Amino acid sequence: MAKDPVCGMYVEEKPDTIQYNKNGRIYYFCSTQCLNEFIEPEKELRKLKLYVAMSVALTIPIVFLSLPHMFPLQFSHLFPMEIMNYTNYVMLALATPLQFWIGLRFYRGLWDGIKAKASNMDTLIAIGTTAAYLYSAVVTVAPGYFPFESVYFETAAIIITLILIGRLLETRTKEKASDAVRKLLDLQPKMARIIRKEGNTEVEVETPIEQVLEGDVMIIRPGERIPTDGIVIDGSSSIDESAVTGESIPVDKKKNDQVIGATINKSGLLRVKALKVGQDTVLSKIIELVEEARTGKAQIQRLVDQVAKYFVPAVLAVAIGVGLGWYFIGDIGITFSLLAFVSVIIIACPCALGIATPAALMMGAGKGAENGILFKGGEYLEIANKVKIIVFDKTGTLTRGKPSVTDILVLSDNIGESEILRLAAIAESGSEHPLGQAVVNYANEKGILVSNPDSFEAVSGHGLMSRYKDHVILIGNRKLMEDSNFPVTETTDLKLKNLESEGKTAILIAIDSRFAGIIGISDTIKENAKEAIDSLKSMGMEVIMLTGDNQRTADAVATKLGIERVIAQVLPHEKEQVISKLKDEGKMVAMVGDGINDAPALARADLGIAIGSGTDVAKETGGIILIKDDIRDVITALDLGRKTVSKIKQNLFWAFAYNAGLIPIAGGVLVPFLGVGIFGWLPMLAGVAMAMSSVTVVGNSILLGRYKPRFAMKNVSKGKEIDATADLKEVDPIHQSI
Repeated sequence: MAKDPVCGMYVEEKPDTIQYNKNGRIYYFCSTQCLNEFIEPEKELRKLKLYVAMSVALTIPIVFLSLPHMFPLQFSHLFPMEIMNYTNYVMLALATPLQFWIGLRFYRGLWDGIKAKASNMDTLIAIGTTAAYLYSAVVTVAPGYFPFESVYFETAAIIITLILIGRLLETRTKEKASDAVRKLLDLQPKMARIIRKEGNTEVEVETPIEQVLEGDVMIIRPGERIPTDGIVIDGSSSIDESAVTGESIPVDKKKNDQVIGATINKSGLLRVKALKVGQDTVLSKIIELVEEARTGKAQIQRLVDQVAKYFVPAVLAVAIGVGLGWYFIGDIGITFSLLAFVSVIIIACPCALGIATPAALMMGAGKGAENGILFKGGEYLEIANKVKIIVFDKTGTLTRGKPSVTDILVLSDNIGESEILRLAAIAESGSEHPLGQAVVNYANEKGILVSNPDSFEAVSGHGLMSRYKDHVILIGNRKLMEDSNFPVTETTDLKLKNLESEGKTAILIAIDSRFAGIIGISDTIKENAKEAIDSLKSMGMEVIMLTGDNQRTADAVATKLGIERVIAQVLPHEKEQVISKLKDEGKMVAMVGDGINDAPALARADLGIAIGSGTDVAKETGGIILIKDDIRDVITALDLGRKTVSKIKQNLFWAFAYNAGLIPIAGGVLVPFLGVGIFGWLPMLAGVAMAMSSVTVVGNSILLGRYKPRFAMKNVSKGKEIDATADLKEVDPIHQSI
């Protein structure tokens, strides 16, 4: 058995079942409709928008023309009795395309349910709206066939319109979900420059990425993305791997170092031998993990469908039993028996069901937006009520994701801290390296004027040398200083080790043939992260930090945040495996992340929470987006999710309560007391029941507007940030101090 990735229904894997091959994997579908929604979400979305617009345009005049039927005392003056029958024909003309063209999808769903021997909401909608339409059509075309003159075209029209609006919201979410994989695919360059031998000469040939073979030698110039995974055979450069690993500091690569496809070559010219191509690359594995987690994750069966699974057969059985019972036992004739059957079907089809979930979601989403939180689907709200483990990515989630200057240590009596910073910033202004830019940005924040250097020279793998007026400025690691005849003393070495023990990157500054100082640089913890972690722990949540950084750096950050459980040095595909193991513990797991490398873990988690400042892929993969980039919003999101789910369940109860409660009356329980004439009032009671249930559902949802966050959100101050750490193991050796 396979699960339909659209609706979640189980399908037998037989040759005659509907199947679709995507990226080398077979998907099975219960219906052509689900297949179309899977492979053509954009087309389905456009079609639904058109149908909703047409449905609303047809429903409004139908409802207006029905007012005298629904409320004869209040609105009978709108249409005198002599023209009432003509208005019935107008409503019939408007309702027919609405019922059989726009509502065709419900008949398809009914037929698919019959073939699958399972009932769903499409079954109830199709039968209920058809009963209301056919009854009204007979009253219109053959007046006097039934002893009553009321028509109920508006009942079918309103039900179809509201349900379609709900389907539109769901389809928009599905279309957004597919954007995640498309954006991952966009990271990979379409072409690659390959070295081909023609005789004794080498020729550079541009070829599509699909035609790159293992062993091909690729040329990657500065600023270009690396086409596929490989190994450097010539050249050295700094590689920005943030798109894949999530770490903000570029990694220096030289001969025999491995590189990852879709990462960016920042500086030098590289020759790379392709090691993995096609589906074997790191990026392809991430895409595959995202797809598998999306389609393979057990979807929560909507409460509506669970109720419909039993409610629909029960209603049909009661309606058929009532009709046959009154005909054969009650002996009231075919007209009243048929009317009893129709009355049960109409009353049992709750109009408010179409707005029960959307109404609560609309209010929940509105309150979320007020607090900087975007919910992408009802299933994520339901999961939020059950989360017990919160897993945080480090870089960009708990920390700001970019290096900042944290320390300036003065080593010379002849030059002060401000002058060290000024000259270092002038020298680094010629560099595009993030650590160099951190120095420049810090100088700008301090109000220091940063001029352009007179000359600039990068020393590959070690640092840089710059000249400004009469100053010679040397910035780099131990190796650069020793090669330049500046041996590191024991005192200086101790200062370096103290910074490194705190997980900071330390760079040495020499000015005019003498050591001037040391600048410590690291990522910084977001100001409200500690408050958020403490609040989550007080709620009984288990908090875990998951990062690709080295253990020492991760432990330094975790200690400052009060996180006891740390899982470090994990690759993107390993993050997804860690989440799977945590889920095996039997608890609901939420993952909070911001990077492309977090996408598989966000998709695999029961609840993915993406940071609004993160990558588009992470935001499309996550079920909740924190727009304000405030970690404290995780708490608000979970709490608001619980409140919203509670409202949804209450709404679904009221959506069924009025109608289900009137089923005995529709079945004729009052006939012995009031006679068969009561059947004439049943459609009116159905209309009242639908109106009351809709009012109750909307009113109950509006109450959610009074929700307030568990704690007052303070404005983010611009005070001193908490020092975090940067990955020392993989930083560019230009700025390493080891």
